[in-house]
Amino acid sequence: MKAKRRYDLDWLRVGVFALLILYHVGMFFVPWGWHLKNDIIYPELRWPMLFVNQWRLPILFVISGMGTYYAYSYRSPGAYAGERLLRLGIPLLFGMLVIVPPQVYLERLASGAFYGSYWEYLSGPAFKGVYPEGNISWHHLWFLPYLLLFSLVLARVFRRLRDRPGKQVAWVRKRLRSKWGLLLFILPLYFYEAFMEPFFNVTHALVGDWFALANYGTLFFYGFLLTAAGEDFWQAAVRYRRRNLLLGIASFAGLLFIWQFEDNAYRHFSEAGLKVLNLWTWIFVLFGYAAVYLNRPSRLLSYCNRAVYPFYILHQTVTVILAYFLMDTDLGLGLEFFLLTLGTFGGSWLIYHFIIRPVKFLHPLMGLKSKKAAPEKQLQRTA
Repeated sequence: MKAKRRYDLDWLRVGVFALLILYHVGMFFVPWGWHLKNDIIYPELRWPMLFVNQWRLPILFVISGMGTYYAYSYRSPGAYAGERLLRLGIPLLFGMLVIVPPQVYLERLASGAFYGSYWEYLSGPAFKGVYPEGNISWHHLWFLPYLLLFSLVLARVFRRLRDRPGKQVAWVRKRLRSKWGLLLFILPLYFYEAFMEPFFNVTHALVGDWFALANYGTLFFYGFLLTAAGEDFWQAAVRYRRRNLLLGIASFAGLLFIWQFEDNAYRHFSEAGLKVLNLWTWIFVLFGYAAVYLNRPSRLLSYCNRAVYPFYILHQTVTVILAYFLMDTDLGLGLEFFLLTLGTFGGSWLIYHFIIRPVKFLHPLMGLKSKKAAPEKQLQRTA
């Protein structure tokens, strides 16, 4: 079965991962905990980051679920599971052994927990104990094991829905055709936010991370279901994009207002409702406007779509290395942010373009597919 490529999804995927890089640069400057911190903290930078933080990860899991739907156009559950193990498992293992250790090393140096060269670190404590007490970690690559788990657990469920949509997909289509039907999807998300989030902090450790597993797993599943609904989904996203934009602005304004009050039961349940409404409407806003303006191919998109996975794997290590040398320079927010952003994108591009791209044996370590795949099989990547 030949699947129709959605170039708008490719653009969104590239854009959201680029936003992730900017977000990690911002983490160097705000009061929230991160691996390294600037000598001067800028609390005002929290506000744009709080806005982005509401939907940047949710939309990645939704897009990943959509990519799963397209992948099933030409794969069996077993073949898909094997492909996921290769494209997610190998980069994860390589990242934990090669990409992440420099980050932990510099973190230990900055905190005074280790003294010595990087080679002494590798031959000593680098692979002893689990982070944060120890040094073995997947750091920013946590997205990969979560996506791998969801892909494997739901493989046969997705195959059945793909082959026999039945009442489930019919129900989704009916909701999408109604004016407010898309809001019904936030009910499970509200339950997680209101009744699970207070008891299960997000750790990205996979084991015991129950709120994150339920929340992101549902969003991943939603991505598959929405794509299975076909044109009903895209038409709903386009038709209600302006209304959703207003809802998104209003819900985030509500969050800004309610965050001014002390935490209590009333604030918690109200905040949970505004959070899930905000994330869901902004996801639909992005899908709606992307479908109108971005659903077209380009050479730039082709290049970026192939580069985005290696960029994701590489970027935080580049950021942390640069941040280590900037953390005590006192150059001011504007210049430091610019240098860190330029250096992260530029350094990641140099490594990708001149090392990873031409050296084929590195491709599977970075999750890159062979370019020999048939055009119809070059579908939305779900990394």
